[in-house]
Amino acid sequence: MESSKWIATVASIWIQCSCGASYAFGIYSSVLKSSQEYDQSTLDTVSVFKDIGANAGVLSGVLYSAVVARRSNSVLARPWVVHVAGAIQCFAGYFLMWLSVIGVIHRPPVPLMCFFMWMAAHAQTFFNTANVVTAVQNFPDYGGTIVGIMKGFLGLSGAVLIQVYYTLFKGNPSIFILMLALWPTLISLLFMCLVRTYHVSSKDDKKYLNGFSMTALIIAAYLMILIILENVFTLPLWARILTFIVLLLLLTSPLRTAIKAQREDSWRLSQTLSTENSPLLGYPESVEPMRFPAAEDPNEYHEVPADDNVSQFGEDMNLLQAMRTMNFWLLFVAMLCGMGSGMATINNISQLGESLKYTTVEINTLVSLWSIWNFLGRFGAGYVSDIFLHKRGWARPLFMVLTLATMTAGHLVIASGFSGNLYVGSILVGVCYGSQWSLMPTITSEIFGVVHMGTIFNTIAAASPVGSYIFSVRVIGYIYDKEAAGEGNSCYGTHCFMLSFFILASVSLFGFLVASILFFRTRKFYMLVLLKRLRHSTSQ
Repeated sequence: MESSKWIATVASIWIQCSCGASYAFGIYSSVLKSSQEYDQSTLDTVSVFKDIGANAGVLSGVLYSAVVARRSNSVLARPWVVHVAGAIQCFAGYFLMWLSVIGVIHRPPVPLMCFFMWMAAHAQTFFNTANVVTAVQNFPDYGGTIVGIMKGFLGLSGAVLIQVYYTLFKGNPSIFILMLALWPTLISLLFMCLVRTYHVSSKDDKKYLNGFSMTALIIAAYLMILIILENVFTLPLWARILTFIVLLLLLTSPLRTAIKAQREDSWRLSQTLSTENSPLLGYPESVEPMRFPAAEDPNEYHEVPADDNVSQFGEDMNLLQAMRTMNFWLLFVAMLCGMGSGMATINNISQLGESLKYTTVEINTLVSLWSIWNFLGRFGAGYVSDIFLHKRGWARPLFMVLTLATMTAGHLVIASGFSGNLYVGSILVGVCYGSQWSLMPTITSEIFGVVHMGTIFNTIAAASPVGSYIFSVRVIGYIYDKEAAGEGNSCYGTHCFMLSFFILASVSLFGFLVASILFFRTRKFYMLVLLKRLRHSTSQ
């Protein structure tokens, strides 16, 4: 079948579903710890490099800008170059880790194992950058929706990989590490050439993007049901195989949406050509040529400049130019507060459950369901913010304000310690944490342009591991150890984490204030974006 932006989207979705191995660390952490004779502190150190690698993707953004954003017709100037770089790192990192675990190579020093982990996790940023930035360029008028779809499938990938493990390798976590070296590498190499930029748009883009969105919601619901069943019942092998086959069928369903969209686009193009070529059907001058999206014609933002402050927005800036603006640092600080506190929460949710006497099954369920709440935030924030931007003209940073306010409430719920607080708190924090991963890249593309989007949003994303280190180690870890003094290194009761989460609530509240400033600074700009898109849609 002829390639198109729809086929490119499906290829990106499949790659995204395979590359979120950093979310499955809990499956093989125990065998890594025992085989390398690590204590808990050393294992935590290795896991920190996982977080750094998976979130600090500046190099992937630089590579994408260097080989793709120049708009060259060269075959080397395509996203597959970025995918290959990610595939090499993914295979090398996990394969060397697997060789260490099974004893083929001598137990490496801790710094070297940290490098293996960083390299394996860092591959995720290359896959993610190539897929997300290309998708935004293909659907510039619905950036929030398409980023939500891409980020949502990445959030689900951890649960998908775990289902593969439960079906094929359950009870053998060392083989799971080998699977992580091979599965994402092969999937990305198989589909990477289909991921390309197509500078065309259609009035039916939203309809078919909604089809991809519905598929994502169905897969998320199915995975949630599986997670709950697996934590309540012990499924026999035949049941695991059957549920896995159903999952594979669901993952292939976006292809049907893409084929339908491509056929309709081809039919519309043939109708347009027949109209142009036949004097009996219409006049050629009445058919308006295809317009380039916002990324190709940024000067359209300046048709009605309200003031000097607004007129600089939407231009294609490089990283250094963006870092000289206040908007960059407002976005960075807001993400430091939101993503950092959210990651600190999930990093300590097991200890939270233990301190409040949650059962092991309850804790495992909370950890597993986090990926679902994360998905709902990633998908929902992009989709909903697009609706309100197009229909009501609400500036997208407003949703960042709302999610940070809700995250503040979630931290307060966890701090309260009432019965069932972790269920309520983890939903609020998990959804809002995922929302920021969808909103931040979209806002970056709109304010700073798409040419260097990969570099800029990956630089801002570095706020996540920085915040995680500060809030996990310097706040939660320090206070927990202080409270646990004299109790055998373990702490039980609401006092163990109460002060920590009051601090995290204060941090989220500060992020809310920072995001509010960004919202007020960009309101006029987003009104211009809305007017431009209305003109673009009526011209098609």
